[in-house]
Amino acid sequence: MRIVLDTNILLVCISSQSEFRWIFDSLLDEDFTLCVTTDILIEYEEILGRNMGHELASTILQIIENAPNVDFITRYFSWNLIKTDPDDNKFVDCAIAGNANYVVSHDRHFKVLETIGFPKVKVIDAEQFKKELSK
Repeated sequence: MRIVLDTNILLVCISSQSEFRWIFDSLLDEDFTLCVTTDILIEYEEILGRNMGHELASTILQIIENAPNVDFITRYFSWNLIKTDPDDNKFVDCAIAGNANYVVSHDRHFKVLETIGFPKVKVIDAEQFKKELSK
């Protein structure tokens, strides 16, 4: 399974105390392929650095960048499907370019994708992702 992980999910799945830690552990166990772009990695580093410190952010980025189940995607087109928060489009564009099965997010801005027929991008939350992984 190929996914794009929104920053809000990555942020809550790193701590060993988190109820969502299973997502980060599943990444480390190579249970899915994570699709990323340079823009996504930059946002990961910025948000993790702001919330958890730059040293931890750097460590997490090194783990992601060196994981064998991470696919670095080159985006050649910007679809601009999310108008309310254009910054979220980097995740959508990565999902399209990387042929990802899902964008995993808790961000309400992604709801608009349910109304767009083409290109079809499926967005699921962490609980739905857990169900998909267990299939």
